Amino acid sequence: MVCDPIEVTPTMIEGIKRALKEDIGSGDVTTESIVPLRAKMRGEIISKQSGIISGLEVARVVYQLLDEKVRFNPCVEDGATVDIFQKLVEVSGPARVLLTAERTALNYIGRMSGISTLTHSFVEAVAGTKTQILDTRKTAPGLREFDKLAVRLGGGMNHRVGLFDMILIKDNHIDFAGSLDEAVRRARSAKTGLEIEVEARTLDDFSTALELGVEHILLDNMSCDMMRQAVEMNAGRAKLEASGNISLNNVREVAETGVDFISTGALTHSVIVFDVSFDYLEKSQ
Repeated sequence: MVCDPIEVTPTMIEGIKRALKEDIGSGDVTTESIVPLRAKMRGEIISKQSGIISGLEVARVVYQLLDEKVRFNPCVEDGATVDIFQKLVEVSGPARVLLTAERTALNYIGRMSGISTLTHSFVEAVAGTKTQILDTRKTAPGLREFDKLAVRLGGGMNHRVGLFDMILIKDNHIDFAGSLDEAVRRARSAKTGLEIEVEARTLDDFSTALELGVEHILLDNMSCDMMRQAVEMNAGRAKLEASGNISLNNVREVAETGVDFISTGALTHSVIVFDVSFDYLEKSQ
């Protein structure tokens, strides 16, 4: 599933700069003491497992922020399915730059590919249903754009990017307002023009949200039987999202209730880093 085009945004570039500063600090003392200043080299980034690769364009920026003369030649596109021991990228240029940038580049590829691979597993698990897989805001601090790009590359969809692009009325908001009706009234009176989503913990909450004409209703930790009832009651009026304790073991059963979306924080908060390595090939002129 190739997400085209891949944009490394200004915010992401600033994040990459911080990551490089974090790793390099006052200098790569090992490389600078061993590798001559003008030495050049060629190497390749290799997948050590199969899955969905992502983060290659991010890695390109990592290298080229240190030296624009680095040649970064990907052999596959972000979002591609790769096999174990497959060559992903060939990199050549100043040896010091390639060695200094290596860990930061691999960290981005590893995390993002892990997210894409896990997301793809969820997407495949619900294939043939109408349900789409959504992420959440349970991302690593400072990595949200990277994590959400990786979800898209794995075939999933992004839910809210942050607190600013949708009104999502959750249990604490409802409890603070005193009732679901009052929480919705206050949200609408703010006149933000944003879509309103309401979290329903019971079928009574769900019925109330329907009566209020809410566009998007989150079915929070409901059983599959309850979700099937909600789908029947809804009759296509609102978009329904299932959330809470979703795993690869039960995501198919949840999708078959007829919900439109399933959101899971596991895509980004429980990711296993994809195994990639940088292999030295040769010194170059």
